[in-house]
Amino acid sequence: MFTGIIEALARVEKIERENTNVHFTFSCPFTHELKIDQSVAHNGCCLTVVAINESNYTLTAIDETLKRTNLGLLKVGDVVNVERCTQVGSRLDGHIVQGHVDTTGTCTAIHDLGGSTEFVFTYDYDDVTVSKGSITVNGVSLTVVQSEDKLFSVHIIPYTIEHTNFHGIKVGSVVNLEFDIIGKYVKRILGK
Repeated sequence: MFTGIIEALARVEKIERENTNVHFTFSCPFTHELKIDQSVAHNGCCLTVVAINESNYTLTAIDETLKRTNLGLLKVGDVVNVERCTQVGSRLDGHIVQGHVDTTGTCTAIHDLGGSTEFVFTYDYDDVTVSKGSITVNGVSLTVVQSEDKLFSVHIIPYTIEHTNFHGIKVGSVVNLEFDIIGKYVKRILGK
């Protein structure tokens, strides 16, 4: 489980394809603290550390992960938001994030609000958002402002833009979305 509070940015150092799998090698400030078999969310997608070599670590993404997330679009030099799993007994500063990306969304507008920035996203998926509910965008725990059918907006403070890969999101950028787990269960129960 994660909280959506980003610890650092990780840089893509190498990408290797093996059949339908892709091995991503990253560097980040806490590589020296990682262990093999540890879960780390990359743009909100929970992946397992499979190798560590000095300042770099490697993860493997399977075909389903590549189809459902934006990880297959990564290039060497790109940066992703990273968060290690939550420790039992620590504060839950964001919201409950599983690291199971539901789908991708596309940024359709960015507006400077003179203190914060509004990002508008569209998506083609059956889950819904609610105003003042939670959403995870590239692993970042956020509050939904505007909520419409297959569209939502979030307002981002300058600190978050500076310390996550939101600083690189432009109109047309593809992001990972994980919808609120409580909302997903409510939808499933009501749908029966």
